[in-house]
Amino acid sequence: MPAEFTVLDSPEDVAAAAASDIAEALGDGARTLVLAGGSTPQRCYELLAHLDVTWGRVSILFGDERCVHPDHPDSNYRMARIALLDRVFPGTVYRMPAELGPDEAAGLYAHTVAAVAPLDVVVLGVGEDGHTASLFPATPRWRRLDWPSASATRPSHRPNA
Repeated sequence: MPAEFTVLDSPEDVAAAAASDIAEALGDGARTLVLAGGSTPQRCYELLAHLDVTWGRVSILFGDERCVHPDHPDSNYRMARIALLDRVFPGTVYRMPAELGPDEAAGLYAHTVAAVAPLDVVVLGVGEDGHTASLFPATPRWRRLDWPSASATRPSHRPNA
């Protein structure tokens, strides 16, 4: 089957298309939604909050998180809570306890993911440096074959940021 690509004109168009695709998947029976962090998906989540989804059937997980408290301005959970979760009230939200540090949080969250799997919809973005889900190019964590992976530092940034 040939690959299908859609080229959109603006970030707003990308956010709207992603929100629509997510809502459609959830409407077609998907029950788990794994959210991406960072600034890229925020507008998608804001738009998704206004679409017709039976949120009480949806379990929310996170693909990555920064090692900060959940109310910290850099927290992916905080961004998702403000942009989406406080507006739609999903059935369950499984927050990653990243404030415990990368290894402990990843170890604990692995049990959560295993209990909730399979994961139906996973949102991924790609940062300007090519990272996705807090996996940064040319870092030793890419070579790990075990799951889960914890990344304590972001290249050229302070640890646990």
